[in-house]
Amino acid sequence: MRLSKRERQKKLQRALESEPFLTDEEMARRYRVSIQTIRLDRMELGIPELRERIKNMAEKNFDQVRSLGLEEVIGHVTELKLDHSGTSELKIREEHVFARHQIARGHHLFAQANSLAVAVVDAEQVLTATASIRFVRPVRLGETCVAHARVIHLTSHRTQVDVRTLVGEETVFQGIFDVYRSKEDQ
Repeated sequence: MRLSKRERQKKLQRALESEPFLTDEEMARRYRVSIQTIRLDRMELGIPELRERIKNMAEKNFDQVRSLGLEEVIGHVTELKLDHSGTSELKIREEHVFARHQIARGHHLFAQANSLAVAVVDAEQVLTATASIRFVRPVRLGETCVAHARVIHLTSHRTQVDVRTLVGEETVFQGIFDVYRSKEDQ
């Protein structure tokens, strides 16, 4: 059964309030309409496109990254509280996968987690000392990886960060990163 325009727009608005990083394509599949219909609905509702929503969320929900440029974090940072926690999203695209099997290359998942672990540390210079990682299951083309970093131990010169990456509700990557902070920040 097709929804009326008004019903669809209400559902669309509620969905984007709870899941602000839904793509137009995902919403079109969800509501069984064309991508153009979703774009028109968003325009009528005053909802910006995905990139603008990500930028707005980032500006509202994170401290300023000190250890590297925001563009150096792999994925889109959606939340950051220095020396506490952070979140980033990475949509797996063609350039991230092995052509033969359409499975993400592990170094992309590691890079997302490692760069988030570094970004969450409140210091000018941060370097990864060690990492204990585990790939839980393969990630496929089109899936979105959401990495959650949490500082679990903090000293004046070292920080330990736990990073878990999920696709939906399922953990796909886990890592504990020990990172050094610069002496100037002690």
